[in-house]
Order: sequence, then C-alpha cells, then structure tokens
Amino acid sequence: MRIAVFHTDLGRDGPGLLLRDIRRQDADVLAARDAILEARPDILLLLDLDHDLDALALTAFADLLAQGGLTLPNRFAPRPNTGLATGLDLDGDGRTGTADDAQGWGRFAGAGGMALLSRWPLMGDTLVDHSTRLWRDLPGARLPRVDGALFPSEAVFAAQRLSTTNHWELAVDTPGAPLTLLAWHAGPPAFGGPHGRNRLRNGDETAFWRLRLEGALGPAPRAPFVLLGGANLDPARGDGDHAQIRALLRLATLQDPEPRAAHPPAGAPPTATGWWPEGPGALRVDYLLPAAGLRVLDAGLIWPAGTAHHALVWADLAWPP
Repeated sequence: MRIAVFHTDLGRDGPGLLLRDIRRQDADVLAARDAILEARPDILLLLDLDHDLDALALTAFADLLAQGGLTLPNRFAPRPNTGLATGLDLDGDGRTGTADDAQGWGRFAGAGGMALLSRWPLMGDTLVDHSTRLWRDLPGARLPRVDGALFPSEAVFAAQRLSTTNHWELAVDTPGAPLTLLAWHAGPPAFGGPHGRNRLRNGDETAFWRLRLEGALGPAPRAPFVLLGGANLDPARGDGDHAQIRALLRLATLQDPEPRAAHPPAGAPPTATGWWPEGPGALRVDYLLPAAGLRVLDAGLIWPAGTAHHALVWADLAWPP
C-alpha cells in the first residue's frame, strides 16, 4: 500500500479561482498532477486545496488524475477552519473581518483546505473530528498573554479554535484491515504579531497529536494508524517551537521513515520537504509517520516541476499488517 501527503501549493486568492485554473490546466496544476501521477498512491491527503460547498474543485482535480490513469473515487473534504469568519478581532490589531480574524488565516471561507482521496471506501462511522476544539481546552495550552492577561481578550479565547485548517481521524476500509488516518494541517509559526500568537498556536497544533497518542485526550486512536499532514514546523530550523515536533517524532508509538528525494531542488538537501530559497531556505515541514507496529518498505519525496515550495511525501507499507 502506498500512502502520500502533498501540500499542493494550489490555494488561490479568491473563491472559484482554483476551479477555473484546474479547468484551463494552469502550469502549477499540471505540475501537481504529474507529481501525484509519478507517486501513484492508493491513499492521498491533499493540503492547500481550496474547499467549495459542492467539491467542484476537488472533483475537477480528481478527474485530471483519472485521465492520467489514477482513479481515487472515495473522497473526504470537510469544511476547513481557514477563512471561517468569527466577527472578532482575533489578532488584536483593532480591526475585524481581516484574514487574521478567521478561525484559520484565509482570504475567503474554505481557502487552502484539506482533502482525502482513496482507492478504497472511507468508513464514515469512524470519523472523529477535532477541528472545533477550542485552543484554550488543550491541556497545557500556551495562549498569548500581555502582563499576565490573555491577549487580545478572554472573549477571543472563548471562540478561538486550536486547528488552523483541520484535525481529524478517519479509517479507510483497506484490504485485510481498516487503516486509521490522523490528519492535520497547522498554520505557520511566523507572523501573528509581537506576542507570538502564531508560534504558540502552531506548536500546540502539533502538541495535540502527541497528547492524543499519549492518551491525554481520551481513548487512543484506532490501530493501525498513520499520522500525516503539514506541521509547518521543522525539528531544528526556521521559525517555531522545534521541541514540539521533536517530541512528536520521539514517540514510541510512531516511526519516522525519514523520506529523501532522489532529485531535490538545486541547493536543497534531500530530506527537505519545503524549499523557500528567498526566505527560510530548506525545511522539513510535511510528515508521514506510520504507527510503530507497521512495516515500512520504502519512503521518499517527489518534487513537482517548476517553483513549488513543497514535495510530495510517500511511504509504502507492507499490507495487510
């Protein structure tokens, strides 16, 4: 079985623009398609794919994959927190209605969502959606404060969700045994004002999975499982609380295949999943971490053609387990 997670870089600046660009087959759309067709996964988690009510963009993109011979008919694309208006001044800049005042940063509702595509049926009765959990309700939540008081206000943290995009668990009815996917896409630790709001939230979005797997947030996820998504956090470099991702990678319940790219971008090391030559440089920010009991046969990274900032991450599992 091959599983993949891919930050597509296909998010657009307004609703409907991604569907338009898929239909006219823009260069970055085709580059993303070709990277997926090279990997040919059985299960695929897409990040930064704009959400719309009727999943028109997702359907159009899946049709492009099918034209290339990869049919993944089973799909799950819940409404993300990105762009979801709150009516509050979440970042404390004295304004409301900005992209920073949505539950997750976004210029419009559904911007940069998540979508799961699978060769096999999805088991909807297994869905556990953590996306509405309030940030303040995470054990040990590190909320921004000024002089000891919550910043910008108590009212903000009575509404502010932990998840920038989504955090959810969903099983796939694979041959031999169901496989549970633990999926998320955290916001970046940079920006967010002088009080470290984004840094703190990004770290807690990753800490959520450590606490979940340690049993601090209810019964453990259904095994076997794979944790996959975008942490927007490197173990050592760039912005963010690196200790949070290091702690996750050290969990005894997970294994890290440490995928490498055969052909990384010029100047990037083979282990980097993100590459911003004019900014933070090469970082590992996207992860695919199987449960410790699963046998990983191989793993790797595939970089799309052009100027994409993220590699597709894939792993082959011996199956059934």
